[in-house]
Amino acid sequence: MSVKSKSSPQNFTNCMPDRDELPDLEQIERDLRDRALNKQKVALDTLATVSADIAVPILARLLASSDFMQRRVAVMGLGNHLVEPSFELLAGVLKNDRDPNVTGEAANSIFDFGDRAIPLLVSLFEHTDSWLIRQSIISLLLDTDRHAEILTVAEIAIADETQSVKEVGILALGHLLTSPLQEPALALLLTLCHDPFWRNRWRAAISLQRLKNPATTAAIAQLQQDEHFRVVAAALEVANHWASQSG
Repeated sequence: MSVKSKSSPQNFTNCMPDRDELPDLEQIERDLRDRALNKQKVALDTLATVSADIAVPILARLLASSDFMQRRVAVMGLGNHLVEPSFELLAGVLKNDRDPNVTGEAANSIFDFGDRAIPLLVSLFEHTDSWLIRQSIISLLLDTDRHAEILTVAEIAIADETQSVKEVGILALGHLLTSPLQEPALALLLTLCHDPFWRNRWRAAISLQRLKNPATTAAIAQLQQDEHFRVVAAALEVANHWASQSG
């Protein structure tokens, strides 16, 4: 369960309150280390309103903890302060932390820094074997127009031994069917329509919905004759969707 503040991350460096207006920083730091999620959330929300000059060192100390839960809270907090020290700390987590819960949360936080974070996320995807991290990164990239990077991670994902990662990769290929990388994405999906495992054929059928052309129409017609009822149902749904769109 995430306790990260839902407020938009900001750079608070230039809006530092008067010293008398500062919250009890020692109490905040104690609450960040507390096991109670409600205390962690309140502390994170409060720290998000404090200058990055003050907040980031507190979070950096928390990040040095041997407790993965505390490190996870720290990277959540760093996402609320989009300043260079935060980026450097999060980049270090992506490279060095071995707990997928922490690294996955760091990926979410560093994503808020924009394009400069994308190469780090792709590199992490390539070098991790964590299904949690890989699925998180694909989900993040699908919110961007970085089509080349999406294709890169999708190609790796469909070769992953973890079925859930493979399926997310197949669905990511579907997103590329309306992009400049339509051709390579479609080629991979058409191959997956013949995959021995029905779940991969099923996901491929769902993904083809985004593009109707002679190749996808033929593939969906073939999948309507599939041996597995879920594949047939997905193919029929795609065909019906196309029919409703043309009608």
